[in-house]
Amino acid sequence: MTTAPTDTRRSSASLIEAEAPVLAHNYHPLPVVISRAEGVWVEDVEGRRYLDMLAGYSALNFGHRHPALIEAAHRQLDALTLTSRAFHHDRLGQFAGALAELTGLDMVLPMNTGAEAVESGIKLARKWAYEVKGVPADQATIVVASGNFHGRTTTIISFSDDDEARTGFGPYTPGFRTVPYNDLAALEAAIDDTTAAVLIEPIQGEAGVIIPDDGYLAGVRAATSRANCLFIADEIQSGLGRTGTTLAVEHEQVVPDVILLGKALGGGIVPVSAVVARREVMSVLGPGQHGSTFGGNPLAAAVGTAVVDLLTTGEFQSHAADLGKVLHSGLTDLLGKGVTAFRARGLWAGVDIDPALGTGRTISERLLSEGVLVKDTHGSTIRLAPPLTITENELTSAIATLGRVLA
Repeated sequence: MTTAPTDTRRSSASLIEAEAPVLAHNYHPLPVVISRAEGVWVEDVEGRRYLDMLAGYSALNFGHRHPALIEAAHRQLDALTLTSRAFHHDRLGQFAGALAELTGLDMVLPMNTGAEAVESGIKLARKWAYEVKGVPADQATIVVASGNFHGRTTTIISFSDDDEARTGFGPYTPGFRTVPYNDLAALEAAIDDTTAAVLIEPIQGEAGVIIPDDGYLAGVRAATSRANCLFIADEIQSGLGRTGTTLAVEHEQVVPDVILLGKALGGGIVPVSAVVARREVMSVLGPGQHGSTFGGNPLAAAVGTAVVDLLTTGEFQSHAADLGKVLHSGLTDLLGKGVTAFRARGLWAGVDIDPALGTGRTISERLLSEGVLVKDTHGSTIRLAPPLTITENELTSAIATLGRVLA
């Protein structure tokens, strides 16, 4: 058995070195070892501070260790953490009711990770297709978009077109049709009598914050309604305040049949995800047909309820919308100065870097050395998604640092 070496120095280099022989190499993180965090700032083991401009891919929408969320977690830790769904507990109904009201839908299926929410949404859509729409057994199809990222389970990668995520993990799950993102004609052509649902991200995050044309989401809603199939919106990254509204679909006043949530729903404390749906859709599930030992556990429900409480005021959504204008303006000033293009909505941006200046990874490493944390994707693109608690001064400082690094 391989044992991690004992390290008493606790330097970043020694801790990174200690991981190599014992930790699966399925990530290539930046060379920073974080040991403390508060708000939008993190600190490494040597005491260097960094401005977090990634926020755990939106899992930390409310910053690190938000006081209201930490208090909710502490209070619940002192009372009850887990029962399994074999029994009722006193926090679950409150959480489900608050989340349903926040999203404008009716019923909640609580899970843990984002991928679990997507898998649950797929199962729900298929069950609905057979029991309500009347699709013949085992013939249901789901229409998805190219460039998608919904998770890394075997079913989800079956409809990914990212070779790195997909290759080597077959055989793949059938039942999916891929169409170009932001192409309503192609989407409508792919829908037929077997279609259970259209599953899309209102904004594609992993692909580089790809924002569809105005009217696309409304068009998806109209097409699915005409064809009597479900519209499933994966809001795991885009939802819960990130784009300046509670949900990204609200930019087009669209209400899907099913919404998938995760990441920020756990407040950066525990993994919490959920499928939220219309009553007539969720009601097709009966006892024993789906479940999760930890899904909807008391600790998750307490933290999730506190997250919903934060969003109910509208403060975080408004702040993201206001500072989104600052982010857009700052990135506009960098066009032609190392930035070739960008896409931004609220406090979320995909920034394309001039390849002559380096890859997205290279720029991320340079920003790290300047005290700013970001993440690259697809070669020359970096993603910016700071906590929604960031101040205007902190945001403009981060943009100025990017400018210096590119110069």
